[in-house]
Amino acid sequence: MTFQILLDLANRLGIFVIIAFLLSQFTPFKKLILKKEVSLGEKIILSAIFGSFGILGTYMGIPVYGALANSRAVGVIIGGLLGGPFVGVLSGLIASLHRWSIDIGGFTAVACAISTFIEATLAGFIHKKFENGKKICWWHGFAVGIAMELLQMVIIVTIAKPFSAALELVKVIWFPMTFVNSCGIAIFILIIDNIFKEQEQVGALQAKLSLDIASETLPYLRKGLNELSAYKAAKIIFDKTDYDAVAVTDTEKILAHVGKGEDHHKAGYSFMTKTTKDVISSKEYKIATSKEEINCAEPSCPLQSAVVAPLLEGDKVIGCLKLYKVRPNSITSIDVKLAQGLARMFATQLELAKAENQAKLLANAERRALQAQINPHFLFNALNTIISVSRKNPDESRKLLMDLSEFFRKNLSAGMEMVPLEQEIEHVKAYLSIEQARFGERLKTEFIIEPNAASSILVPPLILQPLVENAVKHGIMPKKEGGKVTVKIESVNQGTIVSVEDNGIGMSEEILEDVKKYKACKDRIGLWNVNGRLESYFGKKSCLEIYSKYKHGTVVKFFIPCSRIPAIGCENHGA
Repeated sequence: MTFQILLDLANRLGIFVIIAFLLSQFTPFKKLILKKEVSLGEKIILSAIFGSFGILGTYMGIPVYGALANSRAVGVIIGGLLGGPFVGVLSGLIASLHRWSIDIGGFTAVACAISTFIEATLAGFIHKKFENGKKICWWHGFAVGIAMELLQMVIIVTIAKPFSAALELVKVIWFPMTFVNSCGIAIFILIIDNIFKEQEQVGALQAKLSLDIASETLPYLRKGLNELSAYKAAKIIFDKTDYDAVAVTDTEKILAHVGKGEDHHKAGYSFMTKTTKDVISSKEYKIATSKEEINCAEPSCPLQSAVVAPLLEGDKVIGCLKLYKVRPNSITSIDVKLAQGLARMFATQLELAKAENQAKLLANAERRALQAQINPHFLFNALNTIISVSRKNPDESRKLLMDLSEFFRKNLSAGMEMVPLEQEIEHVKAYLSIEQARFGERLKTEFIIEPNAASSILVPPLILQPLVENAVKHGIMPKKEGGKVTVKIESVNQGTIVSVEDNGIGMSEEILEDVKKYKACKDRIGLWNVNGRLESYFGKKSCLEIYSKYKHGTVVKFFIPCSRIPAIGCENHGA
């Protein structure tokens, strides 16, 4: 008899499982199960669902000795495990009251009603053990089912009268009910778990799609939000998804519209839908489920549902992303999440682009400020030299004025970001011609430039002259007999080395260390200026290298990496 009850319960459980599976495919039920925060009304709905499973289990029961071998506990225990104490208590109350009411006066009616309520309530409190991120697995459900069904047998033996009849009943039904119902709970949890796995798969696919779209749109959105970048972004989304139309707007007009309705939703036109205006004013996404809710001004517009997400820059709305479908009421939670995710990524890309552009503007402003420090510095020294020469040799002073005029004519390029290295060398020659006129035989110069070493190489303006000026002023002039300044340009692997050498008085180790730290530069503004610009343009590997030995001279050099040399220049540098 026990084996037959086992088979009959298993057959009925199969129907139970089929119903549970069909319910798991029902979208509203999926939403209820997947929600992290469930409202009171939703808990009542879940209680009614799982309580109904309990009632169904009672009606599918097998008569045994004036009682029922049944699967009533499966539904309410699942309700408690998944929904917590509230759902467990309420679903258990529904199923237990029903069990009592259909067999009032039956010798197990009260015992079964009480056991059903206790099982559901205990399952609800077991749920709280899994609230900290732990997952309820099928074997948890199987173990809980065994424990609860054995508890039910104890309650029946304890409460049902007469005791001998209750004991005889339990001997027959304890194994079939414990085994089958525990398996039913485990299977039900596997069905519910499948809902979560489907959601995870959808989330993974959605994340991959979002990342693919973000990586493709990044090059365009880096240029800011305009009609071209918006069109490229909208076209990429349209091609990679099954939406009937995709649109991007700013706060006043349509920037791009790709797909259905593009004949009247045109770039540059004002908004044609009320939904977009509502999103911009509320800063929250909106779902339109019908043509009336979209409220397009064009009567023949085929678009009948949409999700519109704001593009936010901080707390400020800078536009909207709109995903359209031609079927009414067809926007799903997946569509909403995708729209929100893409909107956030687009907004982040636009913010990064803005920050990057501001950083470039700031760097350019700093560079121009550094260059501005050089011009008056050199002019002051040059004019002093010419004034000094004019007293002794007016013709020479006129020649020097012409040299200075030519120098500043070329110096107009200082407003450019980069200039040819060859032009910098000409600047240095013009400067040295003025200084040689001042110091005569005390100042000798030499240029050692490898063939093609300076051709096609671009450097920041006025990057070389300050180094030569420091060599003259601090190296050669303090030396009674004067000395020589040598400018070298040589090709090396992966770049070019530019150096300025002098055989002047040099520096002590203490002063050299201060100079390297730019501490002793009150009258050496050129070094600090040049080093700052080299690092700004080429990075730390191009910072000035300074070598000096007291009474022997000083060498200052820097490296121009091949990556910042035009291709023709790289070919000449073996890179």
